[in-house]
Amino acid sequence: MFESAELGHRVDKKTFREEVPRLRAALLDAQFEHQQKAAFPIIILISGLDGAGKGETINILHEWMDPRFILTRAFSEPSEEEHKYPFMRRFWQALPPKGRIGIFSGSWYSEPISRQTAGKQSDETFHQYMDQINRFEAMLVNEGALVLKFWFHLPKEGQRKHLRALEKDPRTAWRVTKESWERTKTYDNLQDAAGQILRVTNTPWAPWVVVEGTDDNYRVMTVGKIILDAMQKRLADERDQNFPVAPPITLKVTDSLDVLTALDLTKKLEKNDYKAQLAKWQGRLSELARRPEFAKYALILAFEGMDAAGKGGSIRRITSALDARQYQVVPIAAPTEEERAQPYLWRFWRHVPRIGRITIFDRTWYGRVLVERVEGFCTEADWLRAYSEINDFENELYNDGVIVVKFWLQISPQEQLRRFDEREKIEFKRFKITDEDWRNREKIKEYHIAVCDMVDRTSTNRSPWILVEAEDKYYARIRILSAVCERLGKILDVKSEKGKQALCPKS
Repeated sequence: MFESAELGHRVDKKTFREEVPRLRAALLDAQFEHQQKAAFPIIILISGLDGAGKGETINILHEWMDPRFILTRAFSEPSEEEHKYPFMRRFWQALPPKGRIGIFSGSWYSEPISRQTAGKQSDETFHQYMDQINRFEAMLVNEGALVLKFWFHLPKEGQRKHLRALEKDPRTAWRVTKESWERTKTYDNLQDAAGQILRVTNTPWAPWVVVEGTDDNYRVMTVGKIILDAMQKRLADERDQNFPVAPPITLKVTDSLDVLTALDLTKKLEKNDYKAQLAKWQGRLSELARRPEFAKYALILAFEGMDAAGKGGSIRRITSALDARQYQVVPIAAPTEEERAQPYLWRFWRHVPRIGRITIFDRTWYGRVLVERVEGFCTEADWLRAYSEINDFENELYNDGVIVVKFWLQISPQEQLRRFDEREKIEFKRFKITDEDWRNREKIKEYHIAVCDMVDRTSTNRSPWILVEAEDKYYARIRILSAVCERLGKILDVKSEKGKQALCPKS
């Protein structure tokens, strides 16, 4: 990919002075329209060799456009705090909202390129990284983002020459560090690694643009024109950018048996047995959460279920066994304006726990394939592709040492009605019942189908669904507590190296 970038492109000063005012005006017009419509975000990755003009180009873009609507982030090595979270979390947090431009100096490519250059990752790990990146960028584009990726290239001698020129100028000498010169010694390795990564991630939805960095005028004009052209085309294209990436749902009509109707809702637990088992499992959970081994993992408990199925009560029995400094309970309601301006999974990524911590979600990212699907709050394309995006999300968490335990609490329509009536009659329970709860009962069949599809498509060996018979609250609470302890205990008790590699802990 780099050969075509070594053609010696140049733009003379006269041409530059004549064309730049028109280019700047057009960029400002496009940026203003983009900001006013606020229909999609723009993500610009600036990558490449040291001395190839990355910083200078970013500064020019700030000068040519309105910097108030540009969010620029420079990513270096992750900090000690960032190392305690999944790898992609800091990039998710930096994503620009709709109507804004995000410029990334360094990105999710930096670490894979560095490790590949140094020969510190296996071919298997490399391809896992690349597959993860391609899926992430596809998700961004499917969510509406315009993703532009630039790689600034210099020939070997051109890089050294540019670094020497920067060093001689007092205004730019600070940009050249000892590490900059050290990296020139690995030029060939970096070229090989970058070439391989660029080829593998040069996708139709997020292609790379390799730009020769020898001539400053050529580089900034090329980048400016490409950004302008991409913005104008996208702003003029009013068509729906979404498309389904999952096969259509096929209804099973052979019989009435499915993952929900197969549950035995008559399961019960007597009060005395409940008290004894509650003490047992709460003690076990408290012990597991305080074990030194847990400091290398994080835990997410995800609760979904029918309205009035007992999610809140089950969560309280879990938190009663934990140190309040160790966990966070996140209730999920309708997205805010800020959250609607970001990709769907953004609001869940921001609550992903660091190692040694626990996050409990009361309702989850599965809202897209449940309430949003049934109520028509998103398009069919949105919820169809959400299955694969959710599986990717949970798989990524798993690979970064986050244990995800998912529960669906099921009760019968008759028991739900009884609990609704009880809530309306008891003063301190009235806040639990809303008009929306009653409306949802009118679509019980639609929700039933959606839940079955959800379980079929997202119950994986790494993050399986645990379906809980919740007709009896005592039984459901013990079932949930014991399942959390069994899953967590199994992982923490593993001794063999083979078992340890099944879930990658944070070192």
